[in-house]
Amino acid sequence: MSLVPRRRALRSALATISLAMIPLATALPPLASPAHAQAAWPDRPLRLILPYTPGGGTDSVARALGARLHTALGQAVVVENRPGAGGNLSTELVATAKPDGYTLLMGNQGPMTVNPTLFGKTLKVDPLAALDPVAMVAETQLVLVAGPGTKAADLASLLDEARAKKGELNYASPGNGSAGHLAMALLLQQAGMEAVHFPFKGAAPGLTDVAAGHMAVMISTLPSVLGLVQGGALRALAVTGDKRSPALPDVPAVSETLPGYRVTAWYGILVPHGTPEPVRARLEGAILGSLDAPDLVESLRKEGADPYPMPGDAFRRFMEGERARWAKVIEVARITAD
Repeated sequence: MSLVPRRRALRSALATISLAMIPLATALPPLASPAHAQAAWPDRPLRLILPYTPGGGTDSVARALGARLHTALGQAVVVENRPGAGGNLSTELVATAKPDGYTLLMGNQGPMTVNPTLFGKTLKVDPLAALDPVAMVAETQLVLVAGPGTKAADLASLLDEARAKKGELNYASPGNGSAGHLAMALLLQQAGMEAVHFPFKGAAPGLTDVAAGHMAVMISTLPSVLGLVQGGALRALAVTGDKRSPALPDVPAVSETLPGYRVTAWYGILVPHGTPEPVRARLEGAILGSLDAPDLVESLRKEGADPYPMPGDAFRRFMEGERARWAKVIEVARITAD
């Protein structure tokens, strides 16, 4: 056979083979794209890390939110209490977790906006760089309370007493750099006066000494003082939000005496930096959509907290402003970590 007929025969055979393979090729399913190959989020339980021990206000808020997210997302939210180093340990744990949407942090003002200044270069991670804000959840007022160590009946008379004592009035706090310490430091700075600070290891021992008359005053969270105020052991002089609290409607806000003053304890959810935006956005929607649920609102208010919905972008701007504000307070008051 000549070369030309051989080439024609070879082309004919190849064409026959190709035609024969067409039904087989069309019968095969298309390969899944990477996006479709991934399981839909969430397909397993989520971890919600808390920087504090069980039983406190942050713990109660986290568990109430977790129950609502279980309903919204179809997966359980397991709360894990990881206290230590002023909240820094929990921040590091979440910051170094896989950014897949399954590890969440309940952040608040201490670890997120105070510790970067308070701990400085000893801090292993910068919260606002290592974490992505998802949503603000709630806030609670703080309360300025007094005991028999002062005769003050309101904030104005307390300030008069502090002026008369020329910086010798004392006050307790749950510890150096705590929310109560910073709130009192800011109050004194706005009033243009000084007082003697005594840090305690937690709110309970400080409040005990105020009730006993060893300390004049203290600022603490609403849930921690409400029973003591209602029982007559302490007097509530002022609340620290920009309006009065429904739990203490007859107690004025600090801002009624010192305009512009506002301090609250707040709670928000953050995830490791780099979490896929569709996952972060869905979690944001689930949180914000849960904050008007009657059962969640009731749970928050039992702890002296109120829903404070704020999407991730606004939450980041809020924390940046808080960091700058508290850095100035810390510098002026020369506050250092324990």
